[in-house]
Amino acid sequence: MKKKYSSSTELLEQINRLKSKMINCGIRNGLNSPYTVKYSQELDKLIIIYQKTHYMP
Repeated sequence: MKKKYSSSTELLEQINRLKSKMINCGIRNGLNSPYTVKYSQELDKLIIIYQKTHYMP
């Protein structure tokens, strides 16, 4: 499931939303919860997309 982002701002907003969800999930369910890990993995993917588009030639 790859989503196209129309701007860097949109991608950063999605990263921040997902980061907040992951933090809240970790507080509620623990850091080793499958839900928290899933959010973390999704966040990693978005961060990699951002890094590839902004920091790699």
